[in-house]
Amino acid sequence: MTQTTAVPVGNLTFTVDVAGAADAPGVLLLHGFPETRHMWRHQLDALADAGFRAIAPDQRGYSAGARPADGDAYATDLIVADALALMDALGSPRFHLVGHDWGGQVAWLLAAAHADRLRSLSILSRPHPAAFVRALQEDPAQAERSRHHRAFREPGAIERMRAAGLEPLRRALADQGVPAADAAVYLGALMEPGAIEGAMNWYRFGNLLAGATPPTTVPTLYVWGARDATVGRRAAELTAAHVRGPYRFVALEDAGHFVVDEFPAKTSDLLLEHLRRNP
Repeated sequence: MTQTTAVPVGNLTFTVDVAGAADAPGVLLLHGFPETRHMWRHQLDALADAGFRAIAPDQRGYSAGARPADGDAYATDLIVADALALMDALGSPRFHLVGHDWGGQVAWLLAAAHADRLRSLSILSRPHPAAFVRALQEDPAQAERSRHHRAFREPGAIERMRAAGLEPLRRALADQGVPAADAAVYLGALMEPGAIEGAMNWYRFGNLLAGATPPTTVPTLYVWGARDATVGRRAAELTAAHVRGPYRFVALEDAGHFVVDEFPAKTSDLLLEHLRRNP
């Protein structure tokens, strides 16, 4: 049974969903933009039923108690530190790590710097940072797919997003197969005070182009949807060159960027298979 709890980390407080026994192997699930911990609700139950302790936080900028006003507070190294501190607070010194989209970026960086903390790594949609940078340089189509990165950093971007009532995001989610009810949950959270600013500050102050990120040695599963509107096949396939440990790449031909929302059961099956291979 999933429980929602508040976890203090320094002067921030994170809203976290937890399912499973306290002494079970921990699995940290990191959401991306513009989603929240809601995206992992099916995986929380599936992982707990399989004997794991699933932990899904609303990350910095998304948790109501963790929305600092200072843009510099959204540096990616601080968000990586949040993940480690949350697992320390919840008693999981070593854990399985799962990340989607921006959560995947955080997961790649955490695996590169703190491999000793991880049992396994699972990434959905987001290519390895070095693969992403190379694809941006070599593939004009990837630069076009990533144009929102530039748009979100332009002056007035936050004001324009609020004035539009998040309608561009609603359309983008619908185009990529996110059910309307789930999109309403994500966008409703973004309309809370300070939430749009917090979420978009990941783009404005975070490390999008971490091209010097070293390869990971952690056993890694990478799941990519062939209909992904933001990550092309070139970036996805280049990722293999940046994993030194056991590696599995799964391309879902019918999936878009938000594979968890589109195919929750398939996502749970893939994650459980990977976690069981790497106890």
